[in-house]
Amino acid sequence: MEKILILDFGSQTTALIGRRIREMGVYSDIIPGDGDLGGGALDGVRGIILSGSPESVYASGTAPDRRLYECGIPLLGICYGLQRMTADLGGAVEPLPRREYGRVAVTLDRDACKRLEKKAAQDFLREFSEGLVASTFSAWMSHGDTLTRLAPGFAQAGTSVTGYPALVYHREKPWFGVQFHPEVTHCERGGELLSAFVLGVCHCAKNWTMEAYIQQTCAELRTRAGEKPVLLLISGGVDSTVAGALLLSALSGDQVHLMYMDTGLMRKNETRAVRRSLERLGARHLHIIHCEDEFLGALAGLDSPEEKRKTIGDLFISIQEREVARLQLPETYFLAQGTLYTDLIESGKGVGKKAHVIKSHHNVASPLVEAKRRAGKILEPLEKLYKDEVRTLGRLLKLDEDLVGRHPFPGPGLAVRILGEVTREKCAILREADAIFIDELKKRRNRENGKTLYDDMWQAFAVLLPLRSVGVAGDVRTYGYILALRAVTSADGMSADVYPFNANDLIEISTLITNSVPAIGRVSYDISSKPPATIEWE
Repeated sequence: MEKILILDFGSQTTALIGRRIREMGVYSDIIPGDGDLGGGALDGVRGIILSGSPESVYASGTAPDRRLYECGIPLLGICYGLQRMTADLGGAVEPLPRREYGRVAVTLDRDACKRLEKKAAQDFLREFSEGLVASTFSAWMSHGDTLTRLAPGFAQAGTSVTGYPALVYHREKPWFGVQFHPEVTHCERGGELLSAFVLGVCHCAKNWTMEAYIQQTCAELRTRAGEKPVLLLISGGVDSTVAGALLLSALSGDQVHLMYMDTGLMRKNETRAVRRSLERLGARHLHIIHCEDEFLGALAGLDSPEEKRKTIGDLFISIQEREVARLQLPETYFLAQGTLYTDLIESGKGVGKKAHVIKSHHNVASPLVEAKRRAGKILEPLEKLYKDEVRTLGRLLKLDEDLVGRHPFPGPGLAVRILGEVTREKCAILREADAIFIDELKKRRNRENGKTLYDDMWQAFAVLLPLRSVGVAGDVRTYGYILALRAVTSADGMSADVYPFNANDLIEISTLITNSVPAIGRVSYDISSKPPATIEWE
């Protein structure tokens, strides 16, 4: 099958490049940035994309196999990828006096685009430039280095508002580079730019679908698992439930065990809803474990987000091992998880070795999970997908829309939405407040598009702060907790904007919460975007 090959140098958005390409109907593979390009590594490859990176090319940055520049395949360097090409081919890259971050205006040299003689450059630059209403467009940048001298043979076609090269091309070869991230939804016409490379320059055929992904993944699951038992730790959220449905589609029902742990860190009435949805999947082996006291006991005294996440991850695995022994599953069983690519990359587990840890996900970074991963005993059928792709997959697997459209919920549950130490009292307070918030979002509608506020958002939740503030109720002084509400819009969770609430809705929801949950004395609304903030607070 023809494909686009992506070299991963550790960017948080490497897999997002692959996802954008899949949206075009083209298959893509991701390999480490320094991966071996010999043998059959380039079979069927129509184009190669070099990803971004948190590193610098003049410091510890990873260098690609030199055969990259000898294979004759079209190249597109993105951010670090462009800098890598520039440094490798005789140009110069240096640190910026002030980094370019977020939305940055880029001006395209339309005259240069019109004078292009080589067809590859025409296919790329003219197709992209003709769709622009004006010569200047809004790009999304995240870099502290820049090109101070182009490599021989390269020309500049776009310049950032700060005066640095933003878009370059080779005069003779099908090589291109951009100093911004076209894969991010906030980049104006970023999808068109990637399409100009993948479909225009590389001439890829549109022959990849999510149905093809299901067939491929099911075949891989059958090959790896064979007839051995598979145990899925299921939370009842979208990811783990879709993973469960995929396992049940690929393997024998007698082979698949679904285990749900009521940790005491779940949303209101969560266990009841989970049992109902899993039974609808037709699972033959459903194990519900009540372990609230164990989790709250292990979390007592912990206030560090990383400590809480790792403690929860380890406890999940140790309880699972205890229950496996009780169920008498053989040692050869596989552990399955609904891990997404965003979980892996934020935990520093990209395809290569250069991704930085943003926050450790309990299903990725705990020592026991690491040990299972090294032993090759973990199945993660969603590891290449983003949340909205998982929703599409769930719909193809005939899951209920109420479940597929559910907002993301973190594996550690309310523990990472209670800042500081987690207690039974705080869980009860947050559980009630969050239920009121979500119920109201499902009742209220966006007056412009008619959607419920819940369906109009990517994610919404409440966060309990480790702070109290003075208030007054019935002429009596109160000293209640501060609750923060969080609601964002996003396409994939890698970047997010604040949801633009109607002020009356926000005021009415706040009033309802403080009137209904006496322990909460003040409500605030988080207006931070991602980046620089993450969606979850911990």
